[in-house]
Amino acid sequence: MGQPTIVVFDIGNVLLRWDPRNLYRRIFDDEEEMEWFLFHVCTHDWNVEQDRGRDWDEAVALLVKDHPKHETQIRAFHERWDETVSGVFEDRVALLLRLREAGVPNYCITNFSGPKFIRSQKRFPFLAGFDGIIVSGDERLLKPDPAIYHLLLDRYGLVAGDCVFIDDSGANVEAARAVGMHAIHCVEGTDLAAELRGYGFPV
Repeated sequence: MGQPTIVVFDIGNVLLRWDPRNLYRRIFDDEEEMEWFLFHVCTHDWNVEQDRGRDWDEAVALLVKDHPKHETQIRAFHERWDETVSGVFEDRVALLLRLREAGVPNYCITNFSGPKFIRSQKRFPFLAGFDGIIVSGDERLLKPDPAIYHLLLDRYGLVAGDCVFIDDSGANVEAARAVGMHAIHCVEGTDLAAELRGYGFPV
């Protein structure tokens, strides 16, 4: 495997600070009640299906049917979704912009609802500047399914070994490596600039 020349970013919790608690701390006064709600009602598994392409109105209706007492809180996940994103990782966005200024090809593969990604591009214009974008909700494929990585490579004519993939999920990073990409597990404390410099990128 040679030195990569292309950077492929994840979005949520790599570039955008996403957490449903950013919203629900404004709705629930009690932290335990909020955590119960996110574990039993608006769960991770429920939200993932919107990342897989399920319609939001359908998703909300399913939960309201089962949890009618929580209808207002359930609807907030959809109607106030923007509040789940508290902002960006400024240093990482600055890195992305430096890569672009240096002419480095940059792409993204993200587990994200299609409509919510469009909203996020309007709020954060740098999300519209990638050379190519794979959004799980539009493709009905989720990381770490190898098919979503192959889709990026095939659609944009890329070679896996030319790419370094950045994600906060260890499973997604391992999947990228399994298809032949270089990969960086980007979590709190990761010096992403140093990692990229180690691959020879001008940051």
